[in-house]
Amino acid sequence: MWSLTERRVVTTPIPAQRQLRFGYFLLPLAADPLIATAQRVERLGLDYVGIQDHPYQRRFVDTWSLMAMIAASTATLRIFPDVANLPLRPPAVMAKAAATIDLLSGGRFELGLGAGGFWDAIAAYGGPRRSPRESLGALGEAITVIRKVWSGERNLRFEGAHYRLAGAQAGPVPAHPIGIWLGVYGPKALELTARAADGWVPSFRGDIGQIAERTRRLGRCRRCRRPAAGSSAAGAQRLRRRHRRIIRRHVQRAPHPVGREPRRSRPFLRVRHLHLLGGGR
Repeated sequence: MWSLTERRVVTTPIPAQRQLRFGYFLLPLAADPLIATAQRVERLGLDYVGIQDHPYQRRFVDTWSLMAMIAASTATLRIFPDVANLPLRPPAVMAKAAATIDLLSGGRFELGLGAGGFWDAIAAYGGPRRSPRESLGALGEAITVIRKVWSGERNLRFEGAHYRLAGAQAGPVPAHPIGIWLGVYGPKALELTARAADGWVPSFRGDIGQIAERTRRLGRCRRCRRPAAGSSAAGAQRLRRRHRRIIRRHVQRAPHPVGREPRRSRPFLRVRHLHLLGGGR
């Protein structure tokens, strides 16, 4: 557990597949010492920093530029958008940006992804205005496009209602198999999470009961994650296994830098290994 007042860590053995990881929710306020805060988060020993992505918020810096700066200014801290604004960020370009940060940081990037919200603000920035059904469809398509762009293959093709690839060239390949974590809540969205994503990043507002119920729902959907041989999901799993072998051989951790005390914190939850939810296998 963490004791922030004493600023020390007390470790308790936890089975590897059940280990908890902790992070800091960093508000990207332009007036705040953002890089120094991220460095302090790393020095305190937290695992992640998550940053919300609202380009239309006038007080915020750009989340993707900030994540790149944090990656360059830290050594072990893992980084993810909590969650990326899909309607304002084309998934193919987002995939390239994610792979770039991951490659340059030595495999410290994960991708939190959402279907979108605040449609008036999105439309004001030139983005689409989507219904809930359209948002979910676009999210599913985006996951397919992103995984294709990470594949390293050539002549990528995909034709969807919202996104397409027409002979695109993939690359660079990420330094590790980047996880796609969805920040979604409805029954169909949770089914998509179980079927196509690697994790779930719900907002925690004090009601652990809702988190637990949705976690059980994800567990009931875990059979959806068994891809058919030859499917794109099976190919993605093969790519992840290959990446893990490469990273185990080559990636080394660098020492912690020193930063300043973070001014505020907000908890977030991350649920990984969806096949282990709802009672395990």
